[in-house]
Amino acid sequence: MATVQECREALDDLAKRLAANAEDARKRLNLDRSLACRITDLGVAFHARLVGGQLVDIEDGDDKTAKIALTTTSDDLVALVRGDLDFARALGARRVSISASPFDLLKLRKLL
Repeated sequence: MATVQECREALDDLAKRLAANAEDARKRLNLDRSLACRITDLGVAFHARLVGGQLVDIEDGDDKTAKIALTTTSDDLVALVRGDLDFARALGARRVSISASPFDLLKLRKLL
């Protein structure tokens, strides 16, 4: 099981990679939405904003009003960010779940 710190680092790494590819990320995912990332096995959550293809303002704690919520285990979060776990397969196997509006789901699909 990954630690809370490893999950935080994974989200920070994802934010850095999106920032490094800002132009491409903006083309693929131009949303301004609140995001919650819930880690079931650790009982913790993080929240942030997706803005113009960037993941910004990552903070500890849940956001019950987030427009997009990702729920997974700590190991799966770390594996997803590292590229060791295919997101579409993880979603199909119910290792990851996403709660969002149908419009946002269509937009998020562009990242796959």
